[in-house]
Parts: sequence; C-alpha cells; structure tokens
Amino acid sequence: MLYEIRRYQTLPGLRSEWVQYMENVIIPLHIAADVTVVATFTDLDDDDGFVWIRAFPDEYARKAAYRAIYESDHWRTNVSPRVREFLVKDSTTMMSVQSTAKSPLDRHLIGAEPV
Repeated sequence: MLYEIRRYQTLPGLRSEWVQYMENVIIPLHIAADVTVVATFTDLDDDDGFVWIRAFPDEYARKAAYRAIYESDHWRTNVSPRVREFLVKDSTTMMSVQSTAKSPLDRHLIGAEPV
C-alpha cells in the first residue's frame, strides 16, 4: 500500500472550521474517488495544525484518484477556492511512503471500510 501523510497549517483560529470542512466536503469527495482515508488528527502542539493519512493500493490508483478529484470541475470551482480560505499558503507538507511487507496497518485496512 502507498500512504500519504499530509500536514496542513490553517490560518490562525480556523482549524475547527477546517476540520468540519474536511469531514463534510473533502473526505466524502475522496471516498467517492475510492481513496481510503486512514485517519485525521489535530496537532496537540500547534493550535492550527492538522494531519491526515490517505491510502492507495498502488501508484496507478493514486494517480487515478488525483485525476478524479483535482481535475474535476467541482474541485476547481467549489472546493479549491474554499481550501485557500483556510490554509496558510505554501505550508503544506507531504510524505509519501510505502508499507513494508509485514505492515500491521496494511493488515488492518484490508477489507476495512474507509473513515
């Protein structure tokens, strides 16, 4: 499995609204594109930090999901402009990782429903 660990910095005081937007808009959009959302987190050491992890079976599935989400008219017209209202520009960090052969997380996700 391929995983993406993404960390966002929200504009000061907007993290709670961002979490609601993620849960009500962005995550359902990802699930509709067959992306497994593994977990979401708020940063205990940073009042404006947010982290989430997404999983893909392989690179082909990741690229297909990117196309389905980020190239859609809905994303470009409705979602992306709102995202820019919440996040500090150029503050997003992402780590792409591949699980090891005996990763407990992979065993946990196989057959599991997405968040």
